[in-house]
Amino acid sequence: MTPIPHHPNEGRGLIRRANLRYPNADLRRLDLVEERGLDRSMIAGLGTCSFIDRQQNVVFQGFTGSGKSYLGCALAKAACLHRVRAHYIRMPELEKAWQLARDKPAGTTKFLNKYAAFTLLVIDEWLLDEPDESTRSMLLELLERRYDQVSTVFCTQYAKRDWHQRLGSGVHADAIMDRIVHNTIWVETGGHNMREHTAGQVKA
Repeated sequence: MTPIPHHPNEGRGLIRRANLRYPNADLRRLDLVEERGLDRSMIAGLGTCSFIDRQQNVVFQGFTGSGKSYLGCALAKAACLHRVRAHYIRMPELEKAWQLARDKPAGTTKFLNKYAAFTLLVIDEWLLDEPDESTRSMLLELLERRYDQVSTVFCTQYAKRDWHQRLGSGVHADAIMDRIVHNTIWVETGGHNMREHTAGQVKA
């Protein structure tokens, strides 16, 4: 992995353009690490961004409020500080952008080129809603372009065993799963409601 830039403005610029939901997220300042069942050494390893050199994916899977989005943003921020071009997007926003792209000349090509180009792409709320056929086709093409080239982070409530059904259980589901599961670091984020924890800290 490229060393962290000496000039802080470079990292800050990448962070600003990454569209992070939590721009202040930081892997080095996580609460309740042991209580949530997180492996501190694994989190530290992710923070080095060496998984990007290996073109690996990361899945943060856990209950609502367990801190998946925060972890995804923190990982994207760490990547930016390593001069990696990262981008965060929620799955509903990705689907909406795809629908809009389909109505424009060369829109789908531009869409796929854009989202395939990010060295690290964080997709939050992965499979929150079951994608329609058009979205499944888009996901297959996008993930095919990214496969073994760059890294994708998926933040999801759903365990791997549920993905196939939520992807429609057909050949698209098989192909999409095949491009995700074989070279992926899986992180369970536990059952602690970090929103409640954070709100309690603010009140205190």
